[in-house]
Amino acid sequence: MPYCLLSSAEALASPVWGAAPPPWAPGRREETRHMDHTATGDEGAERTWCLAEVDIFCDLSESDMEAIAAAAPMKTYQAGEILYSPTQPSEVLFILKKGQVRVFRLSADGRALTTAIISPGTIFGEMVLLGQHMYDNYAEALDDTIVCVMSHADVHRLLLTDARIAARITAILGRRLAELEQRLSDSVFKTVAQRIATTLTTLTSAQPPTGPLRPVGRHPQIALTHEQLAALAGTSRETCTKVLRDYADRGLLRLARGRITVLDLNQLKDAAG
Repeated sequence: MPYCLLSSAEALASPVWGAAPPPWAPGRREETRHMDHTATGDEGAERTWCLAEVDIFCDLSESDMEAIAAAAPMKTYQAGEILYSPTQPSEVLFILKKGQVRVFRLSADGRALTTAIISPGTIFGEMVLLGQHMYDNYAEALDDTIVCVMSHADVHRLLLTDARIAARITAILGRRLAELEQRLSDSVFKTVAQRIATTLTTLTSAQPPTGPLRPVGRHPQIALTHEQLAALAGTSRETCTKVLRDYADRGLLRLARGRITVLDLNQLKDAAG
């Protein structure tokens, strides 16, 4: 099977990439300098901003938000950086404020299978307390990303004791399971061209709504290379480039270096099947 998975990271002990690992290889993880531990004045307000508009905190009081913000320091990641890997596991909950994150697994020869694309305003991470497991998954920032990070103890103290938040977390995990089933179904029943179109429509729909900084009428743009998109769709870069050029010739997309502009979302959805 082209997307076979392994249940252990031991098979990656002698990886095919040799001495120059790609950004998602084991050990390519964040530095501690990304962590923001301070919270005074404007910095405290910025940390509260990290949690503002996150779905599970939508109706909390200002004092509740401040308490959670104090327990959830911010981390920033650049595109391609690894937030989580099975070789360096930690039981923490990531609250995604900005950017997009993909969760994926690797085969012995380095091929990746994407199991989830996480959008802003939601959660992910290894948190047995919530029934959420990363198993042998990696989490990679698809673009510049900001997350707030909570420990096991703080999740229990601040989140699970609030029935509103606990119910929303349950709903998020249920949706993610449904999305995983759909993604696995797509990998079996859809053609490569359909999977690429599906991935593009998923990334487009996850973008923030229109506003002063993103006016109505602006075509959505996706900051991905052909190689990154190929990894998301489960195909090769060469095949991905061929499909993208075909979509561009049909007027669905406009291609530029490291960026894809969606010109006709409705036709792209039709192409996704």
